[in-house]
Amino acid sequence: MLNIIRSALACLLMLWQPALQAADSGWLQSPANDHAKVRLRADTSHPGETRLLLAIELQKGWKTYWRSPGEGGIAPEIRWQGNLPPATWFWPTPQRFDVAGISTQGYHDRVELPMVIKGAAPPQLAGTLTLSTCSNVCILTDYPFSLDLGASPDAQFDHDFAQAMGKVPIADGLVDGIKAGYQRGELQISAERTAGWRQPELFFDTLEDADLGKPQVSADGNRMLARVPVSDGWGDTAPDLRGKTLTLVISDGGIAQQVQLPIGGPLASPAVAFPLWQAVLMALAGGLVLNLMPCVLPVLGIKLGSILQVELRDRRSIRLQFLASSLGIVASFMALALLMTALRLSNQALGWGIQFQNPWFIGFMVLVTLLFSANLFGLFHLQLSSSLNTKLATHNGNGLNGHFWQGAFATLLATPCSAPFLGTAVAFALAAPLPVLWGMFVALGIGMSLPWLLIAAWPALALRLPRPGRWMNALRWAMGLLMLASSLWLLSLMVNHIGATPTLALGGIALLALLLAVWRRHGVRLAAGWVAVTLVLFGVALLAGSLTAGLWRQPLQDNVRWQPLSEQAIAQALAERKRVFIDVTADWCVTCKANKFNVLLRGDVQKALNAEDVVALRGDWSRPSAEIGAFLQRRGSVAVPFNQIYGPGSPDGVVLSPLLTRDAVLQTLSAAKGNQQ
Repeated sequence: MLNIIRSALACLLMLWQPALQAADSGWLQSPANDHAKVRLRADTSHPGETRLLLAIELQKGWKTYWRSPGEGGIAPEIRWQGNLPPATWFWPTPQRFDVAGISTQGYHDRVELPMVIKGAAPPQLAGTLTLSTCSNVCILTDYPFSLDLGASPDAQFDHDFAQAMGKVPIADGLVDGIKAGYQRGELQISAERTAGWRQPELFFDTLEDADLGKPQVSADGNRMLARVPVSDGWGDTAPDLRGKTLTLVISDGGIAQQVQLPIGGPLASPAVAFPLWQAVLMALAGGLVLNLMPCVLPVLGIKLGSILQVELRDRRSIRLQFLASSLGIVASFMALALLMTALRLSNQALGWGIQFQNPWFIGFMVLVTLLFSANLFGLFHLQLSSSLNTKLATHNGNGLNGHFWQGAFATLLATPCSAPFLGTAVAFALAAPLPVLWGMFVALGIGMSLPWLLIAAWPALALRLPRPGRWMNALRWAMGLLMLASSLWLLSLMVNHIGATPTLALGGIALLALLLAVWRRHGVRLAAGWVAVTLVLFGVALLAGSLTAGLWRQPLQDNVRWQPLSEQAIAQALAERKRVFIDVTADWCVTCKANKFNVLLRGDVQKALNAEDVVALRGDWSRPSAEIGAFLQRRGSVAVPFNQIYGPGSPDGVVLSPLLTRDAVLQTLSAAKGNQQ
């Protein structure tokens, strides 16, 4: 009896196996990849088409890719044997994976991909599936398969196929209205949904010659706004996407819709991460802090000097002078807003201080600062026409035009500086609609004007300054030397554009011409005296610094093994469980120089950055760079300095304050190490 039962079971098994193996590959694995297994099933019960279902199972921590992988990866692909019509793949809604600034789209755990082949079914369906799977490393695996389509149909197939198709994005029903726009380096998506948005996500098909990064999505009621960084993947200028067709999937609350739409010009509304009133407060604070930056100190000295030189000082004249300077500051910020508007409309790169990447602007600033120095040295005095001077004059005959231009000049000298709150406010402004952009720049101007407006409101503060006397001549020359130092620093920025030798030659000619002019105007004794004083002070400063260097710090040397900045370098370092320190700087950035000498060149910081598990990456924005501009834009920044730290304990990266401190750098680096030993 037992033998009869065994024989019957064997017969049933023989009858069942062909049905399973004929239209079902079973779970396929490769000896080269034990992290994934695949299974293909087919069905020909629908006349005129063959339906297939590809199941992929992945171990925890592994992923595979959607039809458009994103900034890295390869989508699953089947190479069919024989002359078959092309298969139509249906892709379930993917997920987004972000590591070290690189954004990819795909699946983890388990996914089933439906396919349909139109036309008469062949007896055998064979081919090779190529699957890319990634964790810290990526493996490309081939799975050969063969399906006998003449086998008995699988009763479970219809249910599984319908369930898989239910996860494919629908053609309509989620979005009530959607539009796309583009400005240099940024794709903008605006979508409306009557039912309101909860947690919308966007996934993009590949565009020719363009890499689309991780979108920054913001939802407010029934409106969704997204900003997507765009690059060409090679560090060159991002392509112009206007006029191209964009295909994307947008999902929310378990529902997804596939959309195809044209890309137009920049949209009127940005995606804001915080309310407008908070951005305005940041603009006011950022403008206020600019007064403490070393860029503005020479102009503040000139301003105080101009007040001290007025013998008959009264509240009304002081109030008018400081109001004129405040007006000059606000007018200059409006001029910057006009520049940013022109750059946006012409689809050019935007950023704080980018005008210092232009050698003509630097040359103009060198000339202006030299003229200010010459004026302070008493070499010439600016005179206006009598009619204009009458219109601008105060009751004691002192015109307000000079005070207006002092405020304007202070703004120009402030733009190489970055301060707390400033970067966030400027980033918000540059992404906002044009009216908001102008309003934010006016708020920045008002913030920088606050100390000047304070004295305009209470002129008694200025009246407490000492009365003028002979000592004012010494102060005037000191301010002139300070302005001359600013001019020489600006001239040094020309090295990146014309080379060191021409820059030194121009500097030597300017100093010699200035010295000769002082000689002719004030005589050889005064000229020689001030040259001697300057040399003595410079020598004393060098001597004091060299004698006390061992007491207060080690000699400043940069021994860090800096590597070029790139997203690939960040990803590779994180894959190797290393920490990453990013420094984006520029020669024209005064705050960058302060960070370097006060923090980055300190011995303990140098030691930390030279650790075996630390990769130091540096980007130089002294000259225009589309790659660095796109890098900053992906992180919501438009200004330098920019410092960020990645690591096993900080996989998403921690952005540091524009004004670095030793403790902040060391503590963030330590936290980025995580729990690894």
